Amino acid sequence: MSEPQEQQWNLPLGVTEISQEVFSLHMIIFWICLAIAVVVFGVMFWSLIRYRKSKGAKAAHFHKSTWVEIFWTAIPIVILIAMAIPATATLKKIYDPSAADIDVLITGYQWRWRYEYMQEGVSYFSNLSTPLEQINNEAIKEQNYLLEVDEPLVVPVGKKVRFLLTSADVIHAWWVPELAVKKDAVPGFINEAWTRIDEPGIYRGQCAELCGKNHGFMPVEVHAVSQTDYDNWLAERKQQQQALQASSEKTWTLDELMTQGETVYGTYCASCHQVNGQGIPPVFPALAGSAIAVEENLRQQHIDTVLYGKSGTAMSAYGGVLSAADLAAVITYERNAWDNNTNDLVQPAEITRLLSGEKAEGEKLASADNIAADDSVQEAANAQ
Repeated sequence: MSEPQEQQWNLPLGVTEISQEVFSLHMIIFWICLAIAVVVFGVMFWSLIRYRKSKGAKAAHFHKSTWVEIFWTAIPIVILIAMAIPATATLKKIYDPSAADIDVLITGYQWRWRYEYMQEGVSYFSNLSTPLEQINNEAIKEQNYLLEVDEPLVVPVGKKVRFLLTSADVIHAWWVPELAVKKDAVPGFINEAWTRIDEPGIYRGQCAELCGKNHGFMPVEVHAVSQTDYDNWLAERKQQQQALQASSEKTWTLDELMTQGETVYGTYCASCHQVNGQGIPPVFPALAGSAIAVEENLRQQHIDTVLYGKSGTAMSAYGGVLSAADLAAVITYERNAWDNNTNDLVQPAEITRLLSGEKAEGEKLASADNIAADDSVQEAANAQ
């Protein structure tokens, strides 16, 4: 078990100008509400004690007082106006993502995030990296249990970053408390938010919308770094994408596919089908010894299921999520792990041909909703 953490009852102060304004606004409203409570309950309890029946108090008989009616109507109005003025000023800043230095498209998936730096042509998926041993109570839980990812969002300090949020399946919510950013990611719709981080560091959050079985396993991790470190990271990401493209064009050996496939399977598949391939029937069927993973005549069905998912089940489509190399590797792994031993290889070139053919025909991968979402993203990115 993890060590007990100190309980924090108040909002975090945060590391951005907006988060600090939100905290200040919260405290102003809190003290106003506390003062109202003290006055109202003070008068109420004083009246109960001072004019109780045991002291011989007699109830007064009157119907109404115009001045009292005006008094207790006017005071709440004045209080509400006093609260609305600073709240409106803060909300205007929160909802002003204009003049951003960087645009990042954030897409929610069950159960991971995809980040795309729209001006740079860099995109990748961010997955939970907490080991399964900790989740299954087989190892000590670390400090950032369920709040750590394999690929964090990286942004430079001192720059305004605009987030365009949408979803590929169900409603998610991207939430980082220290940045005071919490925005729903809705399928077919684009929401906007922004931040400017002043202090380098690592800031964590999670999906704040109940989005399915693994809702609690969808963290957010933001790394704020110097401009130099950001530029270096960006150059490295571009090199990695070029290498990934090259890997999808080469012919892989069985050992290479199995090694890569095990990593991909552990990241994307093991939470449902289990590390040992036994699944959790009947919702998540076993792959070990399964006909679809061992029989030659079902090979194409196996590939199609991974690429396009299976309607009416929890099986998601991974054709638009993973690279051709990763898709080929994980399918090969599933057909050869756990004593399946088919010796059947799926090469990235085969996956590329299938995906290209489907895209050309507009089937499965290009639904009307996805096309509309892509258009909305482009319009939002151009709206400065």
